Amino acid sequence: MLFLFAVSVGADAQRFHGGVIAGLSASQVAGDTYSGYNKAGIYAGGYVSLDVGGRSSFQMELTYFQKGSRKNPDSLDYSSYLFRTNYVELPVLYLYKINKFTFEIGPSAGFLVGYTERRDGYPVYSDNLPASVTLQINAGLRFDITGRLTANLRTNNSLLNIRKHNVTGDVWRFWTYGQFHDVLILSVSYKLK
Repeated sequence: MLFLFAVSVGADAQRFHGGVIAGLSASQVAGDTYSGYNKAGIYAGGYVSLDVGGRSSFQMELTYFQKGSRKNPDSLDYSSYLFRTNYVELPVLYLYKINKFTFEIGPSAGFLVGYTERRDGYPVYSDNLPASVTLQINAGLRFDITGRLTANLRTNNSLLNIRKHNVTGDVWRFWTYGQFHDVLILSVSYKLK
């Protein structure tokens, strides 16, 4: 699918654009009892967009994305927790531009490429592993800094349980109980064409 999309870029270069994206994410896992966007991660990848009107376009991305949850020790509680997941995500977004601002919304599929889970510095061994495929909804706002450089603030929220099994503390989201990634992303993108 990406190959066919890339081949089409040469056929109608006026309507297709591509670029790179890089930024930072702040995440939490709803349902794991550690609240707050305390887990920082990296966000990087590329995109191809197709203009479909004066203000509208569709964009497909391929990104590497770190999500998870973190609890650092403090003066009242010396325990620590780290849950780091690494995903390759494929968002498909609808973009609507008004002057220098662009609104974006769309789903994404995430494919787990690795994870780490540690409690008090020791690895956690459990059969409740992260799901290998996840589904998210994305919504965001972009601001054009220059003709090629754009700043972006996006939210990325899981629609499906990110764990293989339900556990105590799970929360309700849409149609199921479970644990869910909630992520805020601050990034910049650079249009190559």
